[in-house]
Amino acid sequence: MEDSTVGGIREKLLVNTEAAAAAGDVEDETISSWKERFWRENKKIWVVAAPAIFTRFSTFGTGIITQAFIGHVGSKELAAFALVSTVFLRFAQGILLGMANGLETLCGQAYGAGQHHMLGIYLQRSWLVSIIASTVLLPVFIFTAPILRALGQEKEIAEMAGTMALWLIPVIYSFIVSYTCQMYLQSQSKNIIIIYLASISIPLHLFLSWLLTVRFHFGVSGAMTSTVVAFWLPNVGQIMYVICGGCPRTWRGFTLLAFKDLWPIFKLSLSAGAMLCLEVWYNTVLVFLAGNFKNAEVAIDALSICLNISGWEMMISLGFMAAASVRIANELGRGNAKAAKYSITVITTTSFAIGLVLFVFFMVFRGSVAYIFTENRDVASAVAQLSPLLAFSILLNSVQPVLSGVAIGSGWQSVVAWVNVASYYIVGVPIGIVLGYVYNLLVEGVWIGMLIGIVVQTVVLVVITYRTDWDKQVSIAQKRVNRWFVKDEVDDAY
Repeated sequence: MEDSTVGGIREKLLVNTEAAAAAGDVEDETISSWKERFWRENKKIWVVAAPAIFTRFSTFGTGIITQAFIGHVGSKELAAFALVSTVFLRFAQGILLGMANGLETLCGQAYGAGQHHMLGIYLQRSWLVSIIASTVLLPVFIFTAPILRALGQEKEIAEMAGTMALWLIPVIYSFIVSYTCQMYLQSQSKNIIIIYLASISIPLHLFLSWLLTVRFHFGVSGAMTSTVVAFWLPNVGQIMYVICGGCPRTWRGFTLLAFKDLWPIFKLSLSAGAMLCLEVWYNTVLVFLAGNFKNAEVAIDALSICLNISGWEMMISLGFMAAASVRIANELGRGNAKAAKYSITVITTTSFAIGLVLFVFFMVFRGSVAYIFTENRDVASAVAQLSPLLAFSILLNSVQPVLSGVAIGSGWQSVVAWVNVASYYIVGVPIGIVLGYVYNLLVEGVWIGMLIGIVVQTVVLVVITYRTDWDKQVSIAQKRVNRWFVKDEVDDAY
């Protein structure tokens, strides 16, 4: 009886996959020209990329707004918040965002395979895994003050940072809902709701921050209260959208099946977390190494401006990474290897074109762009000197995240994690240290070394992607979704 049931499930999946692939072939044949085909694929990409870019700009902007209002409270408060947000919060954020990318693989491939009800089960399993990971991270935020004092930080700043870290604990848990719901909605191209919610949260954060810190003089407490509200408001909206009928094909309610097969989900999420964290922490290493140079204040100020610009641009790249992961996962789950390969070409071309425009912009206006952030001529001159490195970083960032997205959509997170270790920390960082310290190139030397690491990683990912047997990847994706398939108890009325 069991064998016949499994056989029936496999037969149904095979029929759905063949039908989807056939539909894709028919669609290809009906397209009159390569321009129309390119345009259709681009529309599918931007349905995912545009909301993802806007959401990441919103999240990045929330921290900038909080930092701006805390800066008006006091310089030590600003230093404490900068310390907590750039070190501890980014550390946790990288882990949770990376772990959510494991969900992106599963949801994308299951949706492409027509296993719509499995998305809700995967979402709940990811919630459980992310809650466990967030709870493990709590001691870092509870004991922030003694950790910073042990690292030699000034006592008053360490105490302020410890207080702010406690305020950020609700923010850590907000990332669970935010990232997992985004991946869940992205995989079925329903993330336009995220734009609406983010459009509300940013103005509200601005108003509340002004009201609580400027009007009522609540200081740091007011700014942090507004921050918690700004992070949680979109999450409440996303949850309500999911469970109250916004996703009837993929959400069938809470189920005990969420507690099944947690270990494989945890392993995939851990690989995804390691992959992304190794990339996020790479820039942190650059700041750390630059901070150890003697008499390099102007160069470090210039570096902070360049990294701020790069950070904003990276939000665009991460949007294309999301688009790549969704499109590749959907097509692999659907069984259409040809469409997956074509999607990689279109996404890479589109992202690279945007990166090339920004590359030219920063090369042409490198002498004046710094005055947006500072009036200091020495700092502006240093920014102009670093701008070619910034421009090349932006150009590389237009390709590398797309290839990471391909890896996420294909389920290669563990492979890419090892590629990141080798290219970043065995090649990039040592070369940067040698150029910066031994050859006395300072910040430029460290940055050149790290760019070499990114080049190595990009080349390796290009080779892996080019040499991949995508028909075999379709087979692997089908085995993955079939292994964790649970028969839907609800009739296929959708």
